[in-house]
Amino acid sequence: MMAKEAAPPARELPQAVFDPARLAAVAASGLLDTGPEGTFDDLACLAMAITGAQKAFFTVADGRRSFWKSAIGMHPSDGRENDIRDSPCHLLIGTGRELVAEDARRDPRIKDLAAVDALGIGAWAGYPVVSPDGYVLGGFCVVDKDARPFTPEQSQALRTLARSVSSEIALRQALREARASGDASAALARTLQDSLLPPSPPKVPGLDVAAVYLPADATGEAGADVVGDFYDLFRTRGKSWCAVMGDVCGKGIDAAKVTALARYTVRAEATQHASPAVVLHRLHEAMTEQQLSDRFLTAALAVFRPDAHGITGRFASGGHPPALIRRADGTVEELHAAGRLLSPLLPVGRDQFGETVFHLRPGDAVLLYTDGITEARDGRRGPLFGEDSLRRALAATSGADAAATLDRLWQEASEHSRGQAIDDTALMLLRVVPEA
Repeated sequence: MMAKEAAPPARELPQAVFDPARLAAVAASGLLDTGPEGTFDDLACLAMAITGAQKAFFTVADGRRSFWKSAIGMHPSDGRENDIRDSPCHLLIGTGRELVAEDARRDPRIKDLAAVDALGIGAWAGYPVVSPDGYVLGGFCVVDKDARPFTPEQSQALRTLARSVSSEIALRQALREARASGDASAALARTLQDSLLPPSPPKVPGLDVAAVYLPADATGEAGADVVGDFYDLFRTRGKSWCAVMGDVCGKGIDAAKVTALARYTVRAEATQHASPAVVLHRLHEAMTEQQLSDRFLTAALAVFRPDAHGITGRFASGGHPPALIRRADGTVEELHAAGRLLSPLLPVGRDQFGETVFHLRPGDAVLLYTDGITEARDGRRGPLFGEDSLRRALAATSGADAAATLDRLWQEASEHSRGQAIDDTALMLLRVVPEA
């Protein structure tokens, strides 16, 4: 009887590789020794398209091997794993941070690893994939056959895609646990709200930013359905930023899949394209190609750049309610852009989204929102709060900061609906800080 192969000694690898809690998280993911899946392969293909690399991997590593859940650019005969000691993946586990080797054959961190020659690695960019409780399960990486740099935009897109893999894993684990407890919808809603909505808006130079998500509670079951509204704000190219607000039709697991696809696609594409209309077109293409669901979504997208005089940007819409600009004097203007809703059932055309240029001066603000606020009403009987009421409420907040403005808008809508929120509502306000 052959003796069981011993694990490699801990001194050869970071201690984190053998952490029992991490290994338990790897096992709980349910990904080891499973076949390729379109969800992860699509993200790997997108990484290759963005960077121009020849290979892309999503790997899950235990204490012995790095298992290739996705291995785009590899031939099936090449197998689907390598020894953890040979793979740069163990470095991601050891540090919990990304690793970019622009010249793999000279980089002292990885040049002596067997994978460099075996996989023909000239350049390697890897990003940690983490479990819901923060343990590094493996990595998401791209490989180029030649030494080369990765641009800041490409690096940001890869970070986004790695986070998307982590979010998908968290969603699956929450669903398994929820099914076991018999409370699937509530657990999924909590997980998605945590993973798909930013915990707090980032700091943007010269701007006062606030955002809020308010779940429906009209049936007394707040949180019982998976969310469909989403928003995001992130840096894109150089000093440019992107703000997006979206609303997926309906609720449930299908809506959750579309929400996840929309958020990670927008983040990835906005780092590559300065035009919001092009980003929406690419999102429509992704929905059509992946066919996750026949649900449609509406989205509003603003790409802007702060400067000494305020911000200048371009706005595009895919069937979404118009953004509202509140000028410093309290005047409210609608920000329109022609564009139809996004649906995998509709043909994809490059000219289906238009753009509108806008400029905000000190004291001005722009509001992005979903129709949960304009459709607020008492049960299903009374009149809607409506766009006119929203404009008047926004005008009445002249001079208020971003957080106070959103509080007041929701208070007005809540008073109109007698405290009943029939639909989810997301609000985001970007206000140019007034001059002293």
